[in-house]
Amino acid sequence: MSENSLRDKIRTINERLGERSIVLVGLMGAGKTTVGRRLARRLDLPFVDADHEIERAAGKTIEEIFAEDGGDFFRAGEERVIARLLEGGPQVLATGGGAWMRAATRQRVRERGVSVWLKADLDVLMERVSRRPGRPLLKNDDPRAVMERLIEQRYPVYELADITVESCNKPHNVVVARIIHALADWLEKRE
Repeated sequence: MSENSLRDKIRTINERLGERSIVLVGLMGAGKTTVGRRLARRLDLPFVDADHEIERAAGKTIEEIFAEDGGDFFRAGEERVIARLLEGGPQVLATGGGAWMRAATRQRVRERGVSVWLKADLDVLMERVSRRPGRPLLKNDDPRAVMERLIEQRYPVYELADITVESCNKPHNVVVARIIHALADWLEKRE
């Protein structure tokens, strides 16, 4: 992909995105935050991490929310925070791994954004999540089995995203370029 081609795609995105957010979905370890920051910088858009906004609103970490209030409480708060954040587009919005599983969140994203699933295979995900502790869903004796179950449950729902981009062990700029090309193509087809 040439730099000129990439610049043309960025121009297309900037012209056609309007007030919509680019919403990154996928499992933990797919690269939503890391790639999202770089994507936002490349598109000259704000980057927002829904998990950080949830922690700010709650005054505690996600791990503490899960431990003290439970997963259902967390998911309901996550849904409210994402709905609020979607009003602030255009932006690149990284969501938590379970956010896309809620039908109401998917509907709000359809109305106010473009969803991009960062799809990664199990080995890539495990290698990435092993570097970062504090993931409530993986605090058990067999994190790999948990990830396998999450892939089985969530990938069919993630497939509902507008765009799918493979998140692999390549430099982040490669994944960012893939998103830019896919997003520009998707926006061109919708206009």
